Amino acid sequence: MFKFVILLSVVACAFGAAIPEGLLPQLDGRIVGGTATTISSFPWQISLQRNGGHSCGGSVFRSNIIVTAAHCLQSVSASSLQVRAGSSYWNSGGVVFKVASFRNHEGYNAKTMVNDIAVIRLSGNLGMSSTIRTIGLASNAPANGAAASVSGWGTQSSGSSSIPTQLQFVNVKIVGQAQCASSSYSYGSQIRSTMICASAPGKDSCQGDSGGPLVSGGVLVGVVSWGYGCAASNYPGVYADVAVLRNWVNNAANSV
Repeated sequence: MFKFVILLSVVACAFGAAIPEGLLPQLDGRIVGGTATTISSFPWQISLQRNGGHSCGGSVFRSNIIVTAAHCLQSVSASSLQVRAGSSYWNSGGVVFKVASFRNHEGYNAKTMVNDIAVIRLSGNLGMSSTIRTIGLASNAPANGAAASVSGWGTQSSGSSSIPTQLQFVNVKIVGQAQCASSSYSYGSQIRSTMICASAPGKDSCQGDSGGPLVSGGVLVGVVSWGYGCAASNYPGVYADVAVLRNWVNNAANSV
């Protein structure tokens, strides 16, 4: 696991922010093998920024509520965070709002990565348009093998020290929780009930994509969480399972 800590230190320098303790056991989210795209194709996507630099992704759930990963919000204050929405570029365009408050799942565990989900309340309301739209939460996990897509501004190779300015996406296939924990893959018991996986040969999310959306059937099915390497053989990307965590998100969005 130590090599992942070293890689994270490189990414921290690129993003201009210290890596919080919650990120140390694994890579910070994990888009490799993807394609440049525009925000109008993924209008729920946002860039979560710490001290002005991109740090994680997220999804617009309500006009003032963002869903992201809990590990993106460890050892950080709301005053150092902002969200850029409605732009294909993390560093320009669209609209920028300060973060008023956030709430991590109370059961989040930085060692096991269970319950890796959080909600953010913005300082104002986003105006809906062709480039800013909400996305609904999955009520059931998609079937094993279902088509899905993941998007973000994360690095394009494992351990890279630079991120693209333009939004990237990649198409993957769902790997169900039971399948991901089976002997077909190498995670074994590390895959817990609050997780779902996705993969495709040579394609994956990567550092800086954490908290971003895994979408299937037009709804949010996963939140980029962790994994060994990026697009590594036998190690699918691991996501917080939105269907399992749906009730918590709805309740937290009303109280954050």
